[in-house]
Amino acid sequence: MTRTHRPHRRPVAVLQPRLPADFRAFHELYRSRYVYWAQLYLSSWADAEEAVDIAFEQLYFNWSKVLSKANPRAYAWRVVRHRTIDLARARGRRAVAVDTAAFETTRLEQACDPIGELEISLEIYQAVQDLPERQHDVFILHHVLGYTTRETADVLGITEGGVRSTARYARHRLNKALGADRNPGGRDDRAEGGRG
Repeated sequence: MTRTHRPHRRPVAVLQPRLPADFRAFHELYRSRYVYWAQLYLSSWADAEEAVDIAFEQLYFNWSKVLSKANPRAYAWRVVRHRTIDLARARGRRAVAVDTAAFETTRLEQACDPIGELEISLEIYQAVQDLPERQHDVFILHHVLGYTTRETADVLGITEGGVRSTARYARHRLNKALGADRNPGGRDDRAEGGRG
């Protein structure tokens, strides 16, 4: 079977050396963060870079429109998210955020009962996949990728309070889906207060 060769896309920042300074700064600040997230969806760093570069092309050609938005970072995040999912579908992959192996590999390797741990991991994985979009994004960035509350807020273009609130709703929904009344660490959701 012959493999079709996909030409490597060159990032718009490389193709256009005289880009507006604000676009170049945005590209430099966010590209690596977006790629890090996108590779969870695409299971490939090269594909993640391609998806993010496509998104940045779209942002560049509509940059004045992006800047006119009430929240340009939130708009940019949606563009990146949609282009990543589009590329996953175009490559015949199910657009999911994290494969099970990436979810808890170390825990499974160290488990006394790997089968039991795998069943728990699969339940958690499915519950995360079923979260609403915003809750899902906060959970992945904050708990899977390890971004701080501030970093998560910055990437999504929302406030830190918004991240904390969304994380609380996500935990509540996950606890309900998994039949748990308390967080894995034993703390009640209400005890979390304003912490993220």
